[in-house]
Amino acid sequence: MESILIYDTTLRDGSQGEKINFSAEDKVRIAQKLDSVGVHYIEGGWPGSNPKDIHFFELAKNVSFNHARLTAFGSTRRANTTCDEDENLKALIQSETPAVAIFGKTWDLHVKEIMGSTLEENLAMIYETVAYLRSHGREVIYDAEHFFDGYKDDPQYAVETIEAAVSGGADFIVPCDTKGGTLPFEIQEIMDKVFSNIPARIGIHAHNDCGLAVANTLEAVHAGAVMVQGTVNGYGERCGNADLTSVIPNLQLKMGLPCMTDQNLNHLTELSRYVSEVANMTPFNGRPFVGASAFAHKGGIHVNAVMKNPKAYEHLEPQAVGNERRVLISDLCGKSSVDYKAEELGIELGGGGSDSKKIAKEIKRLEHEGYQFEAAEGSLELLLKRLTGQFRPLFELESFRVAVEKEKDSPCRAYATVKISVGDQEEITAAEGSGPVNALDNALRKALNKFFRVDLETMNLVDFKVRVIEGRDGTSAKVKVFIDSRDQKSVWSTIGVSTDIIEASWQSLEDSFHYKLSHT
Repeated sequence: MESILIYDTTLRDGSQGEKINFSAEDKVRIAQKLDSVGVHYIEGGWPGSNPKDIHFFELAKNVSFNHARLTAFGSTRRANTTCDEDENLKALIQSETPAVAIFGKTWDLHVKEIMGSTLEENLAMIYETVAYLRSHGREVIYDAEHFFDGYKDDPQYAVETIEAAVSGGADFIVPCDTKGGTLPFEIQEIMDKVFSNIPARIGIHAHNDCGLAVANTLEAVHAGAVMVQGTVNGYGERCGNADLTSVIPNLQLKMGLPCMTDQNLNHLTELSRYVSEVANMTPFNGRPFVGASAFAHKGGIHVNAVMKNPKAYEHLEPQAVGNERRVLISDLCGKSSVDYKAEELGIELGGGGSDSKKIAKEIKRLEHEGYQFEAAEGSLELLLKRLTGQFRPLFELESFRVAVEKEKDSPCRAYATVKISVGDQEEITAAEGSGPVNALDNALRKALNKFFRVDLETMNLVDFKVRVIEGRDGTSAKVKVFIDSRDQKSVWSTIGVSTDIIEASWQSLEDSFHYKLSHT
């Protein structure tokens, strides 16, 4: 069975997404990651369009790719000139990549109104550009821009543009749904009519403007495409491109069409999160297959069924794509949810289910008060241990005081004094910070350093969020404060709830340090 070729354009089309901006060095790192998971083609950028992409291809000349073919992207030659004179084509040749992707106009609207040329000149541009690159020993992937829209308006001319690329020697013909407005059944119908007798391998490039990029990509493969183009996490212009983190497992695990080794498929979630981190984009928890919520179960009935047989609510094993099953604890939880979570956290419960029933009842009460344990599993673990007598507080708060000072034309300054007790000893410390919570954090660290031989310098607060539980009370409303903390080994989240934002912050901060100390 022929493998489906994965063509990644995260570094080019993906970087056109809003708020995404990769440096040349970022691109090198992502390209190496893509290569390590077995991607077949990596489109690095458009060297004829900007200095950064030229720099990337210079850097890439010193990188060994073990699996992927690095690809430079560009357009057909300009109208009414020659390939030898075209600066864009010169840049493509100078990039020294083994493959080149060229896009050309398929839609007569673009030829006449946007490009301001003639239909005949456009055909010559396509043919001559492909032939020119082939004469320089490059594998040529021809992207037929706006193919499906062009075919709907003028099918005869759209087919003529494809024939021009084939005559020029294109190795792949890739029809593009550039506006993302084509429906899956249209993809099937048009590809059956046009590409069944084309003497070149066929690909697909779909955009997600109707939310159908993945579906259209799968439909194209069903119609004979052997190359799929897309981006990691679906990043791209407007609504994005076909998301390879969904396309790949659907092809391999649902359609039985191999794209990569099972071992590489196990790294798909890791790849998704890596690219999110480099792009400085918050991972989307609801992303299929690789999102943190893709295999998360919240309802008690769901959890009970999954504990008996995961197939009851999971369409595949999460480990197949490098993800993991999660049980979320909330006011919807039941005994089964608590049992599962306790086992996951290594917490022993009493026999007969008495502990789990008691815990579930207490969680429901606290969630009614405003707690949200599914988003604060550090606090949840401490709660389970407290309720089962397996947690002994290593320190206790006696008091704290916070002051904020503001002078004209100067930033605010915050000061905190914290008094804690450890056993029969007490410690009072003071510190300042960039805000009241930062000052409390600094003061508590100073106090704890007197008692515990733990390197608290490796523990950092990485996120701080405040949510109003019910806004009708205005500034006196109850709030919940989430703190995300991390050290060299793990990340954990804690929560505090109060009508006073500082008290809620302290509760969350206190849980964060209790969690850290209990895991060292």
